Amino acid sequence: MSEPYLISVLAWLAVVKALQLSVWPALDRTFGNLAAAAAYPASILAFTAVSWYLGHAGLPLWPALLPFLALIAYAGSQRFYTPERLRSAAVWDLLFLVSFLFMLEVRYINPTISYAEKFMDHAFIASIMRDPSVPPLDPWYAGGTLSVYYYLGYWLTAALGLVSGVPSTVTFNLILPTVLGLAVVALYALGHLLLTRFRWLPVLVMFIPNPSAIYHILIGDSWFDVLWGSTRTIADTINEYPLFSMLWGDVHPHVISLFNQALLLFLLVFAYTRWDSLSVRGRWLVCGLAALSLGIMPGINSWDVLVYAPVALAFGILIWWRYSRMRRDPNASWMVLAAVPPLSIAAFLPYYLQMQSPGIEGIGIVTTPSDPIAFLLVHGFFLAVLIGSCAREIGERPYLLLAAAPLALAGYLAAAVAAVPLACLVARRRFSATDLLAVMGLAIVIAAELVYLNDNMGETYYRMNTVFKLYLPAWILMGTASFAVLGKWLAAADPGRWIPGRTARVLPVAAVAFLLAAPFAVNIDFGYGSRTLDGAAYLETSHPDDAAAVAYLRGLEGDLRIVEAEGGDYTYYSRISSFTGIPTIIGMPFHEYMWRGDGANIPERSADVRAIYEQPARTIPLMQKYNATLLYVGDAERERYRVSIPTDALELIYDERNVQIYRIPA
Repeated sequence: MSEPYLISVLAWLAVVKALQLSVWPALDRTFGNLAAAAAYPASILAFTAVSWYLGHAGLPLWPALLPFLALIAYAGSQRFYTPERLRSAAVWDLLFLVSFLFMLEVRYINPTISYAEKFMDHAFIASIMRDPSVPPLDPWYAGGTLSVYYYLGYWLTAALGLVSGVPSTVTFNLILPTVLGLAVVALYALGHLLLTRFRWLPVLVMFIPNPSAIYHILIGDSWFDVLWGSTRTIADTINEYPLFSMLWGDVHPHVISLFNQALLLFLLVFAYTRWDSLSVRGRWLVCGLAALSLGIMPGINSWDVLVYAPVALAFGILIWWRYSRMRRDPNASWMVLAAVPPLSIAAFLPYYLQMQSPGIEGIGIVTTPSDPIAFLLVHGFFLAVLIGSCAREIGERPYLLLAAAPLALAGYLAAAVAAVPLACLVARRRFSATDLLAVMGLAIVIAAELVYLNDNMGETYYRMNTVFKLYLPAWILMGTASFAVLGKWLAAADPGRWIPGRTARVLPVAAVAFLLAAPFAVNIDFGYGSRTLDGAAYLETSHPDDAAAVAYLRGLEGDLRIVEAEGGDYTYYSRISSFTGIPTIIGMPFHEYMWRGDGANIPERSADVRAIYEQPARTIPLMQKYNATLLYVGDAERERYRVSIPTDALELIYDERNVQIYRIPA
């Protein structure tokens, strides 16, 4: 890794660690030995909130670090950071760093911003880093803002990039390592609440493939087909799991949100298992953090809140039921139920009021349920564990199997399979934290078999987004519960009897070595590998003319809008706005249609862009219509249009290789 990238990584890590150190002391009395772990994801959310409100006030983002640095200074003056305390928390630092380095290697091997949703992801990050206003400018719809899309995950990313001084094309490749590290820390902390031994098992939720991937390996598919095929198992849907999402590398909302899901589950389970031991201050702190996590969720990935708002309410009800004393409630067990929902709304109320997304058009009934074999190839591992954990109940009360009958008779065979462990777990009525997570995960996959949220994906893919976006939270919930069950089985089996102590001590070291070596042992570049952390570096060889022009444009400041060719979605067109963050008249038109609907006049904008390039008399008037100041002419524009522009009426500000950039004279 070259020196500039090493400096970027170190600066990024320094910011993340400083944020964690600043929040840790405030959590120490409440969370004890788990405080340093909780501080990692919680501090990132707190920093995101502070920076967003600064942007909302029209202020620069770097002062967002000041309150956190002040907290470090205060805690240092109180001698909080003793060598003993820092050593005791080193395991969380190591977990974060190992996970971060694993994913950093993956991004180093394949860093390119070049396929899938990567143009969109970087365009949003670059737009925010270029102009961190609220709501941020839409780089593909000049004059519009990102209030049509849940953008807070991109804001989080861009804010970290800005305060650490890392360019957007490198920031793009540092956020997924950070997300993985934060998720691993939160899941390991959750393991401490669910297990007395083998607490690391819930971490595997982030690293295991689904059974479909194993099937594709066994039939001899190529590595790419193993990954891709395992996420397209259920017909006309997407069935991603965290490992695929990380390797695929889209910095997309459903991936950025993974660490926050893990944090919220940790907080809810912590409250559920330790409420009566908390002080009043501790209870309010847990509620405040849960509200922050839940409140930011719609802004990072709105689909998540459809799952986690009911999950939070369920935990709130059960905490109240478990710790209340009939008419008297000395434990104030009502707080999670009564305080978290309104506080979560209040925390980001201005964001909610600004949102203008067309949203969901209604709820429909699924008419083409999942094939049960395909369903098992996605969820089979977790279902097998959960059904195994219910074997005794099924043997003692075989009538529980009847829970599957109504669904099976209605034709929903996949849902019927999941209904069996759900019925058994509910029938226990003991409501352990593990059972609660399993019940909620099973309920989600059953619901996704029965109903879908109506969007504009068309008739064939009518349930694609519902399955795609709900399966990832279900994976986290069912996966965490399943590994907690496995941990209890292992503890009961006492593997110390058949694994020598020396071997047991070596296994963690071997696991870390394997994890860090794996990215270089498996082909994960998908043909885009370039061994760098700069996601735009590949342009130097594949599109050198654009690379030089992009570098020039990234150095320009001010309120700019640029005209470039529009050539549909998932193509190289719209590349200038994507790499610079400078808004263009229209880019990736189907994306914009999904966000803005028919009223956005997408076809009119596309026609106007063509007229700008092909009708000289209309070039300047149409540019002025959209307040466009720059006109880009490169190979893509010449391929797409019969370029004929009034060069005598425009100011040529860039003319290198085969690219010209013009500006409307003042």
